[in-house]
Amino acid sequence: QVQLEEFGGGLVQAGGSLRLSCAASGRTAGTWLMGWFRQAPGKEREAVATINWNIGSTYYADSVKGRFTISKDIAKNTVNLQMNSLKSEDTAVYYCNTKISPRFEYWGKGILVTVSA
Repeated sequence: QVQLEEFGGGLVQAGGSLRLSCAASGRTAGTWLMGWFRQAPGKEREAVATINWNIGSTYYADSVKGRFTISKDIAKNTVNLQMNSLKSEDTAVYYCNTKISPRFEYWGKGILVTVSA
Protein backbone atom coordinates (compact mmCIF):
# COMPACT_ATOMS: atom_id res chain seq x y z
CA GLN A 1 0.00 0.00 0.00
CA VAL A 2 1.00 3.60 -0.62
CA GLN A 3 0.13 6.67 1.40
CA LEU A 4 0.28 10.22 0.09
CA GLU A 5 0.80 13.10 2.49
CA GLU A 6 0.06 16.56 1.15
CA PHE A 7 1.50 19.80 2.48
CA GLY A 8 0.86 23.44 1.73
CA GLY A 9 -2.30 25.08 0.61
CA GLY A 10 -4.14 27.81 2.41
CA LEU A 11 -5.29 31.32 1.67
CA VAL A 12 -3.39 33.70 -0.58
CA GLN A 13 -4.26 36.92 -2.35
CA ALA A 14 -4.39 37.14 -6.13
CA GLY A 15 -0.92 37.51 -7.60
CA GLY A 16 0.68 35.67 -4.71
CA SER A 17 2.41 32.30 -4.52
CA LEU A 18 2.00 28.97 -2.78
CA ARG A 19 4.03 25.79 -2.79
CA LEU A 20 2.42 22.35 -2.53
CA SER A 21 4.32 19.20 -1.65
CA CYS A 22 3.29 15.56 -1.69
CA ALA A 23 5.33 12.79 -0.10
CA ALA A 24 4.65 9.16 -0.94
CA SER A 25 5.42 6.38 1.49
CA GLY A 26 4.99 2.64 1.56
CA ARG A 27 5.57 0.40 -1.43
CA THR A 28 6.50 3.08 -3.93
CA ALA A 29 8.78 0.99 -6.12
CA GLY A 30 7.54 1.18 -9.68
CA THR A 31 6.34 4.78 -9.51
CA TRP A 32 6.25 6.23 -12.99
CA LEU A 33 4.11 9.32 -12.63
CA MET A 34 3.17 11.81 -9.94
CA GLY A 35 1.17 14.96 -10.21
CA TRP A 36 -1.51 17.29 -9.00
CA PHE A 37 -5.18 17.46 -9.89
CA ARG A 38 -7.75 19.95 -8.69
CA GLN A 39 -11.48 20.24 -8.37
CA ALA A 40 -13.34 23.52 -8.02
CA PRO A 41 -16.89 23.64 -6.65
CA GLY A 42 -19.38 22.37 -9.20
CA LYS A 43 -16.68 21.37 -11.68
CA GLU A 44 -14.98 18.16 -12.76
CA ARG A 45 -11.60 17.18 -11.42
CA GLU A 46 -8.85 18.20 -13.83
CA ALA A 47 -5.16 17.53 -14.22
CA VAL A 48 -3.03 20.53 -13.28
CA ALA A 49 0.52 19.27 -13.69
CA THR A 50 2.24 15.90 -13.85
CA ILE A 51 5.82 14.74 -14.06
CA ASN A 52 7.23 11.48 -15.38
CA TRP A 53 9.30 9.85 -12.66
CA ASN A 54 11.85 8.25 -14.96
CA ILE A 55 12.27 10.78 -17.75
CA GLY A 56 11.29 14.00 -16.02
CA SER A 57 8.99 15.17 -18.79
CA THR A 58 6.16 17.37 -17.59
CA TYR A 59 2.58 18.20 -18.45
CA TYR A 60 0.74 21.39 -17.60
CA ALA A 61 -2.84 22.39 -18.10
CA ASP A 62 -3.10 25.34 -20.47
CA SER A 63 -4.61 27.44 -17.71
CA VAL A 64 -1.48 27.20 -15.54
CA LYS A 65 1.33 27.22 -18.11
CA GLY A 66 3.91 29.84 -17.31
CA ARG A 67 2.66 30.20 -13.73
CA PHE A 68 3.06 26.76 -12.14
CA THR A 69 6.17 24.59 -12.00
CA ILE A 70 6.21 20.93 -11.02
CA SER A 71 9.35 19.20 -9.76
CA LYS A 72 10.34 15.91 -8.19
CA ASP A 73 12.73 14.56 -5.59
CA ILE A 74 13.12 10.85 -6.28
CA ALA A 75 15.16 10.19 -3.14
CA LYS A 76 12.34 11.57 -0.99
CA ASN A 77 9.48 10.24 -3.15
CA THR A 78 8.18 13.78 -3.24
CA VAL A 79 6.54 15.94 -5.88
CA ASN A 80 6.31 19.71 -5.55
CA LEU A 81 4.15 22.30 -7.24
CA GLN A 82 5.27 25.91 -7.18
CA MET A 83 2.27 28.10 -7.88
CA ASN A 84 2.97 31.70 -8.85
CA SER A 85 0.79 34.57 -10.05
CA LEU A 86 -2.24 32.91 -8.53
CA LYS A 87 -5.69 33.86 -9.75
CA SER A 88 -9.10 33.50 -8.16
CA GLU A 89 -9.82 30.83 -10.78
CA ASP A 90 -7.14 28.65 -9.16
CA THR A 91 -9.28 28.24 -6.05
CA ALA A 92 -9.93 24.53 -5.66
CA VAL A 93 -9.17 21.42 -3.68
CA TYR A 94 -5.86 20.07 -4.93
CA TYR A 95 -5.22 16.32 -4.93
CA CYS A 96 -1.89 14.54 -5.19
CA ASN A 97 -1.83 11.52 -7.48
CA THR A 98 0.68 8.78 -8.17
CA LYS A 99 0.73 5.96 -10.69
CA ILE A 100 2.74 2.82 -9.97
CA SER A 101 3.48 -0.01 -12.34
CA PRO A 102 1.78 -2.09 -13.44
CA ARG A 103 -1.67 -0.64 -12.81
CA PHE A 104 -1.83 0.98 -9.38
CA GLU A 105 -3.05 4.49 -8.64
CA TYR A 106 -3.31 6.36 -5.34
CA TRP A 107 -4.79 9.69 -4.30
CA GLY A 108 -4.17 12.10 -1.48
CA LYS A 109 -7.04 13.35 0.63
CA GLY A 110 -6.90 16.82 -0.93
CA ILE A 111 -5.89 20.23 0.36
CA LEU A 112 -7.73 23.49 -0.14
CA VAL A 113 -6.19 26.41 -2.00
CA THR A 114 -8.14 29.65 -1.79
CA VAL A 115 -7.12 32.70 -3.80
CA SER A 116 -8.83 35.91 -2.77
CA ALA A 117 -9.89 38.25 -5.54
